[in-house]
Amino acid sequence: MEYLVIFISALLINNFVLSYFLGICPFVGVSNKIDSALSMGFAVTFVMTLAAIVSWGVYNLVLVPYKLEFLEIVSFILIIASLVQLVEMFIRKTSPTLYQALGIYLPLITTNCAILGVALLAVLKGYAFVETVVFAFGAGLGFTLAIVMMAGIREELDGADIPSPFKGPGITFITAGILALTFMGFSGLIR
Repeated sequence: MEYLVIFISALLINNFVLSYFLGICPFVGVSNKIDSALSMGFAVTFVMTLAAIVSWGVYNLVLVPYKLEFLEIVSFILIIASLVQLVEMFIRKTSPTLYQALGIYLPLITTNCAILGVALLAVLKGYAFVETVVFAFGAGLGFTLAIVMMAGIREELDGADIPSPFKGPGITFITAGILALTFMGFSGLIR
């Protein structure tokens, strides 16, 4: 039951994009089309889960025993950057069209603060290994849910009659704000 609470909390209640406002750059930049948003969401979920696993291991098996906790942020950033490079090379070799679709946003996963946020929050909350994996996977799926929802709305808005001052970034940020407000409705479910 505890794992389900952690998962639902990371997915809906404490959604990293719509509650913590982490990972906004790819959220706004890649949410033009559903297929590219879904691909970005899965890439972020994969990197987020893998980074949380490796970060948990480095923190608990290296940093804590040797009293090097002050290197936490630096080590997590290096872990995330390395994993993103591996994912980028893998996607470039296996799916050149996906690599082209993600474009500049694939390397931006490295600087996606949501991934660093998951690693840091897992340590801050004192999660055990399995809890960290569940938390990271839920947060990644929450990111995917948010970006795909935004992409679906933006695709619908392309054909809508929007007043000129609201076209482009204006309607995008208004939509993101409304999505964030809707996700606030989940905040009373689990504490």
